[in-house]
Amino acid sequence: MFAKLVPMYLAMLRLPSRILLPQGLILAAYAMIAMSIDNEILFCTAVNQQTRRANSMEEKDLSVNRPAGHLYHLLERFEAGLELAGTEVKSIRKGGANLKDSYATIREGEAWLMNCHISPYAYGNRENSDPLRKRKLLLHREEIRRLTGKVEQRGLTLIPTRLYLKNGRVKCEFALAKGKKLHDKRETERRKTADREARQAIKYRNRG
Repeated sequence: MFAKLVPMYLAMLRLPSRILLPQGLILAAYAMIAMSIDNEILFCTAVNQQTRRANSMEEKDLSVNRPAGHLYHLLERFEAGLELAGTEVKSIRKGGANLKDSYATIREGEAWLMNCHISPYAYGNRENSDPLRKRKLLLHREEIRRLTGKVEQRGLTLIPTRLYLKNGRVKCEFALAKGKKLHDKRETERRKTADREARQAIKYRNRG
């Protein structure tokens, strides 16, 4: 490999490739080529590491609680780990989770995800759990104390908004929420309708 690259190095120096050269110059050519190869390998390795790191930080939604934004004012959002059985993780990855009608609660210093339906995994057999069982949300004690204070003092609710994959683990996003009154829900619906009509108008105008 080096033998093929030496003439290229000599060409860079504008020297004929067939002339007899001092051994020192030839060794210098080998050293320069080796250094170039090492630098290229290091650069490619760094790029690959950055790409893997960026991919590992990407989030992928697995289940989204779309009605939540219609029924509640979502005031502040939080991230929590989720204590799951192996078959539940597989089911969620396959799209088997449903957050509709789910909520979070704090009992005896622990946070729990309630009423989240996770379908039995097709190949789980006896290892499958109750689809609606309560599941522990993994939060630090300080976070739990903070949430407890806000829920009790302001009369708010904890509503799960989505399940997603982050760094290979299933995470739960939930929000401190306040229930909307009827006129709030109507206003939300009017805004959705207006946005939808605006998008359609833009789409048709671009076609024309």
